[in-house]
Amino acid sequence: MATTPVTEQNEPSTPPGAPATERERKRLHTKLKLATQIGQGIDGYIIGGIGLAMSAITDDLHLSSMEQGLVGASPLIGIFIGGPLFGRLADRFGRRPVFLMDMLIFLIGSVLQFFVLDGTQLILIRLVMGVAIGGEYAIGAPLLSEYAGRLGRGRLLASLEISWYVGYALATVVGALFTSVDGGWRWSLASSAVIAVVCVALRGGIPESARWLLSRGRRDEAEALIEKYGIEVDIEAELDDRDEVRQDGFRALFSRQHLRSTVFASVFWAALVLPYFAIGTFWTQVFEALHMGDNAVAALLVYSFTAVAGVTAGCLVVDRIGRRKLLIPPFWITAACLALVAVWPSSTPVIVVGFLFFIFLNAASSALTAVYPLEVFPTSLRTTGVGFATAMSRVGAAIGTFLLPMGLDHFGAEFVLLIGAGVLVVGALVSQFLAPETTDLDLARAARTAREGA
Repeated sequence: MATTPVTEQNEPSTPPGAPATERERKRLHTKLKLATQIGQGIDGYIIGGIGLAMSAITDDLHLSSMEQGLVGASPLIGIFIGGPLFGRLADRFGRRPVFLMDMLIFLIGSVLQFFVLDGTQLILIRLVMGVAIGGEYAIGAPLLSEYAGRLGRGRLLASLEISWYVGYALATVVGALFTSVDGGWRWSLASSAVIAVVCVALRGGIPESARWLLSRGRRDEAEALIEKYGIEVDIEAELDDRDEVRQDGFRALFSRQHLRSTVFASVFWAALVLPYFAIGTFWTQVFEALHMGDNAVAALLVYSFTAVAGVTAGCLVVDRIGRRKLLIPPFWITAACLALVAVWPSSTPVIVVGFLFFIFLNAASSALTAVYPLEVFPTSLRTTGVGFATAMSRVGAAIGTFLLPMGLDHFGAEFVLLIGAGVLVVGALVSQFLAPETTDLDLARAARTAREGA
């Protein structure tokens, strides 16, 4: 395993090919972490921002119930396209160029939202933004994981999910500030451009992944990066993995070697996010269906910040209790919470307590969506696998978001909540049988453990 070389702390500059100073290493890791965290938070921002803006958008653009569903679901549909597309590009051509390109696309889309004239334009723009976000999922966290050390990797990656919920909560606050402004929803949606500009600026100068270079047989370049920045990489394990995993591309995901990882990463992620996205996007309508519409805005703010607390808790314990314990029990508990609200929809205490437990524990387990998918695929297939799992998760979320308003209209809140509980049960069962324990393993060894079903 590569070790960190000793360098002079006060060295003013680094000649080409020489080891970086400690200050330069820390600067690189800080830039990479911030650039990835902000990118992750942007997804939460555009999902959270639509919740309070939906009513004003519907009035101004005269949206039908189907168009409302498509406005909410279009970024999720875009992620379905962008995750596999950018993931495959990053596995084939490298992490670095994709890391910048996806955020530039998102920035352009953010600005264009301000100028839309009808629902179709808004749906198409948010679809393209979703494509960029899909790329962010496929490349951001995998790149960070490939620079991370073995110990504490779970907490580092899980912190990306904190960024998602912080982005969601921040968008809720911004949306609340603009609710009383004429045309305020335009400013609310376009405000994501400010965040994107910061993110683009941070991504300049970030080098390629050493693990990806190893996976492409470029050992000399990889070892130069490892030595320069003191990256912890089990080089022999990566090279062994490259020799063992000869097939790449989408077809490899469904080979006997990787099918277990593909099914697990896709299903557990989809089961976690489907009820959360659907309920969050149409929170006001859900509360009105439960006859608590007067409290919807205040409840959404509580909902958002409870989720931040939950994912923070998940981040703090992910390396202590292990991956499986953070995933499987919360699946069962949150399913029971939604079922209880569905069975006793007239009880305010049941609604409040049930939703609070659901939000907190669902968010805590969601910390693993930035951890597990990166650990169960080898380097040569990592961004392709993560991109595909991202796409499948958003298929579930898009279906839930699209169908929820129609489900409320035709069947009521109780039926919708029971369906959400059923989805969580499916996630619990799949995780029980397929989730590997990968805590504290090197990435290459974690992927091997997942393949072997250990």
